[in-house]
Amino acid sequence: MSTGTDDGTAYRGRMRRSVPTLTVLALSGLLALTGCTSTSGGGDDAASPVTTPPAPTPPAGGTPAPPPPPPPAACEGGQLIDVDDVQELQQALDEAQAGQVIRLADGRYEGNFAASAIATADAPIRLCGNRNAILDGGDIDGDYTLHLSGAAFWQVTGLTVTGGQKGVMVDAGVGNRLEGLLVTSMGDEAIHLRLDSTDNVVMGNTVRDTGLRKPKYGEGIYVGTAESNWCQISDCRPDRSDRNVVEGNDISGTTAEPVDIKEGTSGGTLRGNTFDGSAMVESDSWVDVKGNDWIIEKNTGVATPMDGFQVHEVADGWGRNNVFSGNTAVIDGDGYGVNVAGPKGIRDTTQVDCDNRADGAGSGLSNIECTSS
Repeated sequence: MSTGTDDGTAYRGRMRRSVPTLTVLALSGLLALTGCTSTSGGGDDAASPVTTPPAPTPPAGGTPAPPPPPPPAACEGGQLIDVDDVQELQQALDEAQAGQVIRLADGRYEGNFAASAIATADAPIRLCGNRNAILDGGDIDGDYTLHLSGAAFWQVTGLTVTGGQKGVMVDAGVGNRLEGLLVTSMGDEAIHLRLDSTDNVVMGNTVRDTGLRKPKYGEGIYVGTAESNWCQISDCRPDRSDRNVVEGNDISGTTAEPVDIKEGTSGGTLRGNTFDGSAMVESDSWVDVKGNDWIIEKNTGVATPMDGFQVHEVADGWGRNNVFSGNTAVIDGDGYGVNVAGPKGIRDTTQVDCDNRADGAGSGLSNIECTSS
């Protein structure tokens, strides 16, 4: 469990507009991944909390998230909008409507981009391209590279997202899909679902080299908000970023947890991801689970300072009713495959199935008895 609780600049209910007037720079060859580097210090801005409706009471039982929706369509069809420079891209984001396909030409788009349009499940907005179409947020002490702010039913696929303080931030987003992205080399975390972002899918992405600004904030995928930041982010109440699916992502080079599931979140699924903790310096497990009613299944991890997965109670009533099944943890050290830390209420409501594996775990599969199927 890391000590980092930086959830970023408080949400202000507005899109960011800090896009420089630069044209696309030509690329040659494939993008090369950079290694982790040392970080510089920095702080986050303070801002007024957002007034939002009260969250519902957490469910009493374990309710798994629904299965992910079908894969998005190819980067074509619909109302196709081709863009090849920064100005065209931000204009397309500003004016986006349901059913549009915003297709990026290969090139480097330098700036901090934002979108807030609301589409529908039947007519999503697609922002797409290939790995040679690069959103570059620049300074790792700066802003978010891509910010979906109140956006609904966007499909962001195929692109490279690099630089900036944070890679992709989703605030108050519903039904969005982030898929097939390369998210690399940012100041803090790579992908963050926050401020009651619900029913989103984060699938098949490659995450590399986070925490270049502050290692303790260098998570790969982050869901929710730390209790210590609820008053800054979510009007002093839990951030109910619920029913999100995180599936099939390849995460390595993170300085903190590859996945951090915060207190206040419920009903999500973490499935089929791969973790390599070789670069972790500010955490002792691949996954911290502090929310309720999460399904954690069929994930595989290697190289951890201590445990594979940890469960914690950070806020009263949270960290309960989570289920671990079919995970493979290559520990090769003193820790557990699944360490259920905290009070008896956490241990009594966590299920660790016996089909989990903890190879080379000096302490064994778990500190609670496993459940046979």
